[in-house]
Amino acid sequence: MADETPPLIAPDADDAAERSLVDDLRQMVDDGRTLVEAELAYQKSRALVAGQGAKGIVGWGALALVLVFFALMALVMGLLLALSELVGGWLAMVIVVLGLLLAAGLAGMAAGKRWERMSRQLSDSEPG
Repeated sequence: MADETPPLIAPDADDAAERSLVDDLRQMVDDGRTLVEAELAYQKSRALVAGQGAKGIVGWGALALVLVFFALMALVMGLLLALSELVGGWLAMVIVVLGLLLAAGLAGMAAGKRWERMSRQLSDSEPG
């Protein structure tokens, strides 16, 4: 009796002739399920890490943009104060406003040209 295999433990079927196709398919499905579960867990953990990293990137990026905005406002105020001593307050305001509008117009034109170039690259039709 000591040499008998316990009834709950099946003999190891290493020989392909002793295994059935159904057993092989069940094993393949189990392996596939395990692989899918592992891949989903891996991708979920990657998404969590990316989400936490993106949160920090957005926060620091927003702070950088706010600080650049304040620096530009300080530059505008300094330019107004410097010009007001040379040409007077009202004329300094007009010069600064026109300069800012000119810079905004040039930036808008550059953005428009880039938009057109991107639209041409993404369109299906060939240029005529």
